[in-house]
Amino acid sequence: MNTNTNYKLPEHPKLNRLFRLQYEEAQKTHVLLYPEGMVKLNQSASEILLLCDGNRTVSDIVAALESKFNTKGLEPDVRSMLEEATRRNWLDA
Repeated sequence: MNTNTNYKLPEHPKLNRLFRLQYEEAQKTHVLLYPEGMVKLNQSASEILLLCDGNRTVSDIVAALESKFNTKGLEPDVRSMLEEATRRNWLDA
């Protein structure tokens, strides 16, 4: 992941309409489908993108994940993943 460039995160992250997030039973994981192919996601990326509904803020997403996994300090990792998703155009700007 390129950490030299920070991408401006959307205020309310939402999956780009060109992508569809779905669970693939055959792969036992979530994937992002798009016209040119598919991206297999790890559990962390899946959990984050599932919360990118256009209603939640980045802070809301962090709070939801910290609550779900009963932990603190996830914001840097969540922001990093959302920056990468923005760089890859997975999220609407």
